[in-house]
Amino acid sequence: MTDYEGVILDVDGTIVRGDELIPGVDAGLRALEAADCSKLLFSNNPTRGGVHYREKLEPHGFEVDPTSVLTSATVSAEYLSRNHADDSVYLVGAERLESILEDAAVELTTDPDEADVVLGSFDDDFSYGTLWESLRALEGEVPFYGTDPDTTIPVDDGTIPGSGAIIAAMEAVADREVDAILGKPSAVAADAAQKRLEADPSEILVVGDRLDTDIALGKRAGMTTAVVLTGITDRSDLESSDVEPDHVLESLGDLETIL
Repeated sequence: MTDYEGVILDVDGTIVRGDELIPGVDAGLRALEAADCSKLLFSNNPTRGGVHYREKLEPHGFEVDPTSVLTSATVSAEYLSRNHADDSVYLVGAERLESILEDAAVELTTDPDEADVVLGSFDDDFSYGTLWESLRALEGEVPFYGTDPDTTIPVDDGTIPGSGAIIAAMEAVADREVDAILGKPSAVAADAAQKRLEADPSEILVVGDRLDTDIALGKRAGMTTAVVLTGITDRSDLESSDVEPDHVLESLGDLETIL
């Protein structure tokens, strides 16, 4: 048994690297099962939903219920559908995010002059024209949100710009900051995760590879945190960061030591 009722697990850099399973992950997941912990996968990917992660992990022998997965895309969709049900949302983001928003009955507009709300995210078609239109959409005091703060995204041959870079450009031209980030490490994300796990923050463990998102989310929400060194964070980052995890694990395979 364990003191934790639930565990929030990051995916990329924690469970998989690209399409490859990170060594030791199977042992970590078995330890969770043995401890009878509820688990919630939480990715800051702003272009995917729960079904994607079921399909991604199924070849590795892991069964994933899509309802036990959160992403910055699905959290953003839930937040907008609940808090801006009658508003038109101007999206700077990918087509897959657009589909997730539409599935959640979020009303979208492609006309920046009709924007009641603006959402910034990852967009591999981002251009000067997009930036110009987002400036128009952000005129006045419309609510301005971002899906996630990740400025870069690791890919097989290096890194590419992420949502955070695009949101920063939008903030610069509009001369204002986002009103809120909806994915990790926001209070919106922490609340969504806590409700899925139906556990008190003191009974939740957060495990991930990013100090500024995974670990920051847990620290702000009063959860216990563990960083794994299989993704973005290395030991030099731990020495220089203001965000201090409660535990440092070489990989998810060491999870049993803190359960």
